[in-house]
Amino acid sequence: METLIEDFILSLRHERQFSVKTQETYRRLLINYLNWLQSQPPPQPDRWSAVQLRDLTQFISFEASRANHLDPEHIKRLSTESLYLQIAALKAFFKYLTREKFIAKNVAAHLSLPRRHQNLPKSLARHHMEKLLQPPENPSPSDLCDHAILELAYSSGLRLSELRTLRLENLNLDARFLQVTGKGNKQRIVPIGSKALDAMNKYLAQARPKLVGPKSPAAVFLTSRGSAFAQSTMWKRIRHRAAHLGFEGAITPHMLRHSFATHLLENGADLRVIQELLGHSQISTTEIYTHLANQHLHKALKLFHPRHQESTPSI
Repeated sequence: METLIEDFILSLRHERQFSVKTQETYRRLLINYLNWLQSQPPPQPDRWSAVQLRDLTQFISFEASRANHLDPEHIKRLSTESLYLQIAALKAFFKYLTREKFIAKNVAAHLSLPRRHQNLPKSLARHHMEKLLQPPENPSPSDLCDHAILELAYSSGLRLSELRTLRLENLNLDARFLQVTGKGNKQRIVPIGSKALDAMNKYLAQARPKLVGPKSPAAVFLTSRGSAFAQSTMWKRIRHRAAHLGFEGAITPHMLRHSFATHLLENGADLRVIQELLGHSQISTTEIYTHLANQHLHKALKLFHPRHQESTPSI
């Protein structure tokens, strides 16, 4: 049974080109179900074709309240998002088993996915972005690297993983664009703004040569040791830079990406163009930014339109 899980993960990798993180998540969730199934009283299903819908629903009921089973003192149920992912993994897996004819009937087809709470992405106001993007004074090579990362993240809307894996051969600074490999190994061409271009040229000319070591990779951004950034390291560097500039609260790399999209939309950019720049497969993923733009419009109307302004009580 575990072998078929691995076959499914291979199909995600080679056929559907899912990210490594998604592959690992699906494997963990399916192994979690298999472990639960094998811990149940006999007779237990010894093959996937023997699994019934009731086996799945019992597991989902267990998952929905398992935090209470594990620690009665800590009453915190599994989040809706975690439950959603668990069910989504089971549905995708059984769909694969049916398609490949390992089972005759997809017993997971009628599982219902819980409604997910849609969190609006957090973005920074423009004056906060200007503060965050101030060029460093008397910069070290690492300072110039951090500044180039911030400028490029806001200028082009790159994900943290895209910034980390960006390679020198992906740059075409003379033509003011770069080639990005996003989720699912999908490639897209992204333009670079003038401020980000200046920061990148300065970093590549003055800082990167000092960071390069004998075993340095061709990654654009390098740590002080000359290695490529780990995800946590780049995130910490961005937070450290924000704290140094006096920002309160956590500044995440994704906030720069969200700010990029939100500010484009507020200035009248077409949603389809933003979708292409962000590398979203579905327009519905990009549409979440319209909520933020609507908030911006409401504030503008309230401030400037006489019928939207708050009235002052008469005396």
